[in-house]
Amino acid sequence: MSLEKNKVINQLIYWLPRILGLLFVGFLALFSLDIFSMGLRFWPTVLGLLIHNIPALILLAIIIVSWKYEIVGGIVFVLFGLTYIAMVLNNPFEWYMLFWMLEISGGAFLVGILFLVNWRRRKRQKLIND
Repeated sequence: MSLEKNKVINQLIYWLPRILGLLFVGFLALFSLDIFSMGLRFWPTVLGLLIHNIPALILLAIIIVSWKYEIVGGIVFVLFGLTYIAMVLNNPFEWYMLFWMLEISGGAFLVGILFLVNWRRRKRQKLIND
């Protein structure tokens, strides 16, 4: 493989989990917008937005930590996906819930696996360079 092609692949693997992670957090934050349809006053709306966005804010903090320590993002995003599946399956099952699990857990799994691939490549590259 040429050196230039290898550099492009490394850049792609580095940036893809970070960008997809930020998009995933934004996607989760969209679900909090239903608070505006409740007709609440200002402070209850602010509190509702804060409460609804706790998972998104936690994952945003994880992305910030994962910028340097990819293993953290890999583990946490995969655990987030598993936790979401467990929470959905804890309720009475309906077939439409499979789509929920696919879009939310699938996104978390994809980001987590990409962080783990990036972590593994960097670890392997460090061993080769030493």
